[in-house]
Amino acid sequence: MRPHPPVQRVTLITLGVADLAAARAFYARLGWREHGESQEGVAFYQMQGAALALFDRAALAADQGRPGAGLGTGAVTLAQNFATQAEVDAAFAAAVAAGGTALKAPENVFWGGYSGYWADPDGHVWEVAMNPFWPLADDGSLTLPG
Repeated sequence: MRPHPPVQRVTLITLGVADLAAARAFYARLGWREHGESQEGVAFYQMQGAALALFDRAALAADQGRPGAGLGTGAVTLAQNFATQAEVDAAFAAAVAAGGTALKAPENVFWGGYSGYWADPDGHVWEVAMNPFWPLADDGSLTLPG
């Protein structure tokens, strides 16, 4: 009997942060509400069909079995898709107002959409985008077409 292939899904995204209290405060300024499952050393946020965790970077390295490892940021981009350019602009402005760093202001891009990038205080990169080829459901969720 052949094993079943793994399911294509992500259920939890964990970001290693240098200062958990500062990271919690930043995401609170963005309007994210911490979930009641949060505990000492980790903050959880319920997202649509998945969760986000903020975890002390050194503790995350130890949890991975790599104590003392210098975990980096920026090689992965988290993205939020919106239905309109105005929503992209508003999300970008809110992130910068909350203390995020503007990396690239939203603009029309080569692939036919509209997007910009910002980084949280730990350097985790977020894209805010409107993709006219990927319509969003009424609840904002994305299912790739085709």
